[in-house]
Amino acid sequence: MILSRRTLMLGAAAAFAGPVVPFPSALAASAPAAVATISILADITRAVAGDAVAVRSLVGPDADPHTYEPRPSDLRALADAALVVRNGLGLEGWLDRLLPASGTKARVVTASDGVTPRHLDAGLDPHAWQNPRNGMLYARNIADGLAALLPAQAAAIHARAEDYVGRLEALDGAIAKLFADLPAGRRRILTSHDAFFYFGARYGLEFLGIEGINTEAEPSAADLAHVIAQVKQSGVRVVFVENMTSPALARTVAHESGAVLGPAVYSDALSGPKGPAPTYLAMLRFNAETFARALHRE
Repeated sequence: MILSRRTLMLGAAAAFAGPVVPFPSALAASAPAAVATISILADITRAVAGDAVAVRSLVGPDADPHTYEPRPSDLRALADAALVVRNGLGLEGWLDRLLPASGTKARVVTASDGVTPRHLDAGLDPHAWQNPRNGMLYARNIADGLAALLPAQAAAIHARAEDYVGRLEALDGAIAKLFADLPAGRRRILTSHDAFFYFGARYGLEFLGIEGINTEAEPSAADLAHVIAQVKQSGVRVVFVENMTSPALARTVAHESGAVLGPAVYSDALSGPKGPAPTYLAMLRFNAETFARALHRE
């Protein structure tokens, strides 16, 4: 079924405080290369690694990993990499072909190791990073991979990871407060695809998605009509499009259901450096503030 639902408990309301991790400084040309599959993982890796490795992302800002088509340059990047950071949970099926084809000898880290996965009708939900508590696991898994690669820098790497975990803990608490006083009828949100269930599970929100977990196949006219009917019945008042998907479907659902089309939010990719979500911490903060603002105004 295209439209999925998860009904959950509610958390707590306030403004955010806490630093956003800046983009890293220029790296030494001699630093080992680390390749992350998506921009979110690349940012966490940079935060934990500091200048110890040079990090690049295969799927860049505002790009969709579900529909990504690898390029010859990706094979070269993987071949030259000392470390590869993947999400796992079925997100990067294309990486299973690229790794052996590249001949890479890189150490591979699965950032989601240890996450309790959410199971949906279409399979595993890979968007575990939308819960900051899972982001803490990601940071520590990446730190372990980096420390194994660079044992002489292990202590510094783990120290940066724990500092980053502390920032996530502070942000997690601030986000929870944003939703504390929302009544039950204002806990529902519609987004382009099912990317926010981990966020909803953490903060007590019910997310509906137009396209399911994966954005590769668009819903049929009958599926779209079903979504519109459910939006009307469920009381959803705001429809959010995601930065890496076309706004056309969300615009149609909003128009036909009487809902308002909200601003873009960030699910599978960060924004560019001048956007509102250039880092993982900034992405979590921006999404939460955007959702809370819309729900409080309904």
